[in-house]
This record gives sequence, structure tokens and C-alpha cells, in this order.
Amino acid sequence: MAHEGHDHETAAPVASSNFPRAEAVSSAFELVAIKQGAELETWLDRFETNEPVRDAIIDVETPAGPATAVKAPNGSYRIPAAWASAPGRYDLIFTVTDGGNVDVLTATLVVPVTSSRKTEPLLGPNQGSLLGGVSTMAVAVASLLFGAFSALTLRKHPILWTPFIALFLVIVVGAVRLLAHEGHDHPDEAKGSPAAKGDRSQILPDGSIFMPKPTQRVLAVRTTASREEEHKRTVELPGRIIPDPNKSGLVQAAAAGRLSAPPAGFPSLGARVEAGDVLAYVTTPFLALDQPTLRQQAGDLAQQISIVERRVARYETLVKSAAIAQVTLDDARLELQGLKARRATVDTVKRDPEALVAPVGGVIAAANAVAGQIADPNAILFQIVDPAHLWVEALSFNAMAAGLKASARTSEGRSLSLDFIGAGFADRNQAAPVNFSIGDPAGLRLGQFVSVFAETSEATAGLALPRASVVRRSNGENVVYEHVGAERFEARIVRTQPLDGDNVLVVDGLSAGRRVVTQAAELLNQVR
Repeated sequence: MAHEGHDHETAAPVASSNFPRAEAVSSAFELVAIKQGAELETWLDRFETNEPVRDAIIDVETPAGPATAVKAPNGSYRIPAAWASAPGRYDLIFTVTDGGNVDVLTATLVVPVTSSRKTEPLLGPNQGSLLGGVSTMAVAVASLLFGAFSALTLRKHPILWTPFIALFLVIVVGAVRLLAHEGHDHPDEAKGSPAAKGDRSQILPDGSIFMPKPTQRVLAVRTTASREEEHKRTVELPGRIIPDPNKSGLVQAAAAGRLSAPPAGFPSLGARVEAGDVLAYVTTPFLALDQPTLRQQAGDLAQQISIVERRVARYETLVKSAAIAQVTLDDARLELQGLKARRATVDTVKRDPEALVAPVGGVIAAANAVAGQIADPNAILFQIVDPAHLWVEALSFNAMAAGLKASARTSEGRSLSLDFIGAGFADRNQAAPVNFSIGDPAGLRLGQFVSVFAETSEATAGLALPRASVVRRSNGENVVYEHVGAERFEARIVRTQPLDGDNVLVVDGLSAGRRVVTQAAELLNQVR
């Protein structure tokens, strides 16, 4: 009986906000009206995408008459709401004009009665209930009478009355503690309830998430309507960025030699070069055993040149007197020219280094040249790449048909559009290489790993959603968040398949026509 008036029935749902609010939706708009003090704050969004409508005209029919909402700096629309100061139900009619579209939305604002119950200590100077005072007085009088009676009887039978006295004290203490609980309303628990902490995002008892419209604006929550369509089944392939072989090249030394820089120095990484630019020089070293051979060849050539020069001079005199034919003189001149060319070649070999030139124009992607370095034959000294022409090489375990659609996704989440070039027949790690060209390769680097999503001839029915819509919970479940109310979201466990670099295919767990969060789903997943 001491606990009377305090029951433990099923807990009521936790209030999602301390501020009275009203919701209204149409095929085009979603509206939330929140009573903030003496004003009614209205938030207007697109129904399907949840995008804010910032330049609309909102006329409101209120119990105090018509009013036109004024745009506020935070993106809401406000009207005076002194008529909503008293508790009650207020029917509102919102006429929204957005460009050439006019829509009418109706809503009911419920202002609840504010609770004013006060809890007073039961045994304090101000008794909170008549029952508490009467019960306390009865216990006190009974204790006094029983004490007087005990004092008279203890003289004759003290041992017999000792257990009864102890039991009586226990009963009295228990009664006082039970009476103290009467009218108790757990003020500490009320302070810790979500409703007492203000208008904030929280998980409701039914598992859904309450997120106020102002918070949705800050987090830029966006949605889309799910539509079931047939899509080509997509396979995911590992790939990496490679240079376009028609727009890239390597600079190598044909023979071992010592490197030296051109007058402008070795080109640095990232420097742009043109085809034919000299990037380095290679001087072939000669051993001591080769020097006598070169000197002997030079001496022999000099002797032969001297003999032929005298012959040419003699033939020129004889030709004038017609002693020999002109053709004999021409042959001698050709022989002399060839000997001089051979002598120049020998001299060049001894003096001039080999020039290493750029085979194509582009950017220096790799540079391994150091002055004085002995370059090994066929060593790659420079790699030139045109960053505007890059390919993706993927490995496929299935045959790829020409003309298939494909896309790629980097580790940073960037999506790339790909064009099929060709597929190889030679196996590489039990897979065939497939080459794709990249539509916009800006910002990519060679060797970067990507995931390639290539279509197949098989078709699969499902709902295509952006990859950002699917988030993973701590228990490993993949979920999407459905926008079930203006300020409520519910998690749906789904099963997905890869579709392309930007989207996934939801094959189970979601029906068509639902509003699904496509942006800020990860932030919704963090609400506690």
C-alpha cells in the first residue's frame, strides 16, 4: 500500500523533441513546422531528394489569420506564433509557391500541457500527500503504545519478549522506507532522458533514428527513390594503371658507358620533354688494348687518303687533255670521299659521346641517371609518360567480349569511366589481361591499383543505389537507411552485388518506391 500511486507499466516511448512540431508531405514537398518560443519555424524540402527549398513563398492559414512566412538566415521560414502559447491542437494550412508550382499542405500542431507536479520529501515539513502523513502518524502512535506496554511486561518475562521487540523494530523500519517511496517520480532519471537534453538526434525505443530537420540541413542528408530495373551483371576485376604504349617511351643505353649531363642538366621528375630532346650523353670507355688498334686504323686511313688525293690531282690534269675518261676521275673522287668519312668516324668514336634522346613527348615519370654513372646495357635511365593517355590493365578469369561497358574505382573512392581496348589470350597467373583506356586520367599515377567493374551478358533485376548508401554496422551487417518520416529514419538490412564504380545493386532487403539515404548515411550510422 505504501507504494500506491507508483506503478511500473510498460515504458512510454521516449520523446524525440522538447519542441512541439507538425509534419506535412505531398508528392513534391516535405514540410516540418516547429514551435520555437513565440515563433513557428518551418523547414521545406523536396520530397524525393530531401534537398532544401530556399526560395519558396509560404502562406500559412493560422488560428489568428493568414500570415506569410519570412525567410531566415538558417534556411527556414518563420511566422509569429503567439496563438500557440496555450496547450491545444492547431490546424494549419500551408500554401507553397515554388517558381510555377503551387502546392497546399495541411498539418496539425499539438502543444501539450506542461507538467507542473512537484515532489516533496515524505517526512519533511511539507507533506506531499495526506496518506503519507496519516500513515506516518499511525506508525508513531503504535510505536509509543507498544513501547509503554513492553516496559511493564519486560520486568516479568524479559527473555520471552526480546524476539518480538526485534521483529517489531524491523517492521517499523521497513514501513518507513516503503512510505518514503510514495509519490516518488525519479527526478534523476528524468534529467538523463533524451527528451530532457533538447532537440537532438537520437535512437528511439523502436530502433528508428530521429534527426531534426535543422541537423539534416547541416549534415546535407540526401535521398532518392528506389526503382527496380534490370541491369547487366557486373564482375569485379583487379587492375592497375599502366601507360599508353603509343604515348610513352623508355630511354636506354645501347652499350655500357659513362653518363654525362647535357648543358641544361638531367631532366627532373615531372619535367615535360618533347620528342628529340637530349636527355643525357653516354661516353663509351676504351680499354688500353683498344688504343693501338684505333691509332693503326687512323694511320692507315690517312695514308690511303694521301694516295687517293694525289691520284685525283693527276686525273684532273689528264682529263683536260682527254687522256682519260671523266668517269675515271669521278670514281677516284668517290673513293677519296669514302676514306675521309671512315677517318671522321674513327675520330668521332674517340671523342664524341652517344646522345640519348626522348623518343616521345611527355612527362618524366622515372629518372635513374647520375653524372659519372656507368650505365649498363639496356638499363632504363628515363621513362616518359603522357599523363593525358593512361590505360588500365585488369586480369579476368572469364572471356571478355569487345564493346563491353566498364568502370573503375580507386582506393580513394574516385570513379573512372573506361573504354575497352582488347583482351589477351596468354594466361597470366591463370587469368587473361584486359586493357581499357581511361576517359579522364587526371590525378592518377602509374602502378596505382584500382577495382574494375565490367559488365557481362547476364542480366539481374534489382535496385541500383549509390555505394555511399550502403554502410556496415559493427556486427558486419550491410544496411541502408530509409527515410520513413520527415525526421525519422529506419535501417534496412540488405544484400548487395557490385554494379559499377559508383553504384551497387540491392538484390534483397529493400522494396521499390522507398526513399533511401544516398548522402550522409555514414553519419546516420553513428547516431547513438
